[in-house]
Amino acid sequence: MDSQTSQASQPSPSPQSPHTFQVDLRGLVDLLSHHLYSSPKVYLRELLQNAVDAVTARRAEEPGAPARIGLYAEGGALRVEDTGVGLTEEDVHSLLATIGRSSKRAEGLEEARSDFLGQFGIGLLACFVVAERIRVVSRSARTPGAPPVEWTASDDGSYTVRTLPDAERPEPGTTVHLVARAGAAEWLAPGRVAELARDFGSLLPYDVRVGEEAVTDLPAPWDRPYPGPAARRVALARHCHDQFGFTPLDTVDLSVPLAGIRGVAYVLPSAVSPAQRAGHRVHLKGMLLTDRAEQLLPDWAFFVRCVLDTDSLRPTASREALYEDETLAGVREALGERIRAWLTGLAAGDPERLAAFLSVHHLGVKSLARHDREMLRTMLPWLPFETTDGRLSLEEFAQRHPVVHFTRTVEEYRQVAPIASAQGIGVVNGGYTYDSELVQALPSARPGTVVAELDAETVTAHLDAVDPAEELALSGFLAAARARLDPLGCDVVLRAFHPLSVPALHLDDRDARHEQARADAEAQADDLWAGILGSLRGSAPRARLVLNHLNPLVRRISALPDPELIGTAAESLYGQALLMAQRPLRPADSALLNRAFIGLLEWATHSEDGQA
Repeated sequence: MDSQTSQASQPSPSPQSPHTFQVDLRGLVDLLSHHLYSSPKVYLRELLQNAVDAVTARRAEEPGAPARIGLYAEGGALRVEDTGVGLTEEDVHSLLATIGRSSKRAEGLEEARSDFLGQFGIGLLACFVVAERIRVVSRSARTPGAPPVEWTASDDGSYTVRTLPDAERPEPGTTVHLVARAGAAEWLAPGRVAELARDFGSLLPYDVRVGEEAVTDLPAPWDRPYPGPAARRVALARHCHDQFGFTPLDTVDLSVPLAGIRGVAYVLPSAVSPAQRAGHRVHLKGMLLTDRAEQLLPDWAFFVRCVLDTDSLRPTASREALYEDETLAGVREALGERIRAWLTGLAAGDPERLAAFLSVHHLGVKSLARHDREMLRTMLPWLPFETTDGRLSLEEFAQRHPVVHFTRTVEEYRQVAPIASAQGIGVVNGGYTYDSELVQALPSARPGTVVAELDAETVTAHLDAVDPAEELALSGFLAAARARLDPLGCDVVLRAFHPLSVPALHLDDRDARHEQARADAEAQADDLWAGILGSLRGSAPRARLVLNHLNPLVRRISALPDPELIGTAAESLYGQALLMAQRPLRPADSALLNRAFIGLLEWATHSEDGQA
């Protein structure tokens, strides 16, 4: 019998009965309290959320039904009452005792789920974070003849259900009773309950109270009527201070009706790092979802903090963050457009406020302008840049100079700025964040503008040449100086330039620095690496020390008869030029400065007879 026949004759395995997952409720509570939720305070949000959803469900069937939620804290215990839809005994078994099932999935309510806050059915489990036992007393509004029912659950996974006399709960609705577990009493203290209720529920659409104190404060500050714009700014500034702890530089209205979003963005009064993650306050249908939403706005809008209410964005399972999806991406783009429109409006109608804003947050606007040509054109007259003509906008600088030269690093700018300015060359310092990108984008926003990167060759070409006869007469001096600086990868040239007070100018570019770094590494490497690095030798121009023939000190040094002393003086001028450019010194440069300093001291203190 072949193998196929043998396999075919084997009896097929009998089907096995499915098994049911066993849930360790203690482990689940630990998971919720230490991993899913950021703080035990979310228990109150869950209680408020269930109460609001219960009222919403009842209102869907009885539009005139009462809509009240009350919280009463005393002696380490908390009672939360609502006039919502309530539960029957069957509902209790089906909904409260089944983890992951939500009452919002009940028959007849599926189509209205967008009106509810809860979406995940975790519900009352969050209360086990602060209490060992949960007691719920409820009476259904859908089944008027059903008696009140009591559901009592413990964190060990057990629960009991019993019916109660009508007098225990004469009206429809639900009451949740909690008693603080050991170490959690502070979370059920009256002051803390009131604080959390105001934080989570100030924008809820129903009458929410802690004792007799109202929690809800509607309409929202950005939707209230005010006597005038000034009064509105004052009120919103007060709201910003209450929410974020600062008085805003300005306020931006954020309204996206298609996404169900209303709110405000507050402009920070001081500069912040673009890398700092912003924390925005987001309410979902009135309930505070998070006060640390980070992905709500484009990255470039790091200079604002937002408070808004939405009915379209999706929360994560913990309901403490926003779910990243196409809706959130669209909202992010729309809110960015609102902030962009505010900036454009300031540029068009309120230059003083715009100048005050840019003095603090020009970096954020530059970040936006480098990707948005329309914003670049709008902001050209206002964005400040460091230039050889002072701190100017690119628009004003381009009007003064037919060619807009720029450097890519701050070090390069410091090298050439004094000399370029004296020669009439306009230079923009592009070494700061985004600046070189914006300068290069200038022709697209201002057609006809010529932009060019400034390098050592360009600067040298703008310096006046020395008369050939004079330079020939100084050939010995130049040869001695070149011989001393050649090991440092630096050439020596003679030019005449202003200001006269500058004896020497050190010029190089990135290619020259890269070649010098390669040569330094080759000199210190073993034979194998030296051969590899040698094969990478480039043809980049070397750095150069430009001596100023108009400077009196250079003239005196050029007249020295001693080649050794000329070399020492050339090293001193080289070191001084590096320091003036604020360039970082290599070990070889530091050694040269020390050697030149000691050499000059020895020469200055040496007497005619050779004795110090």
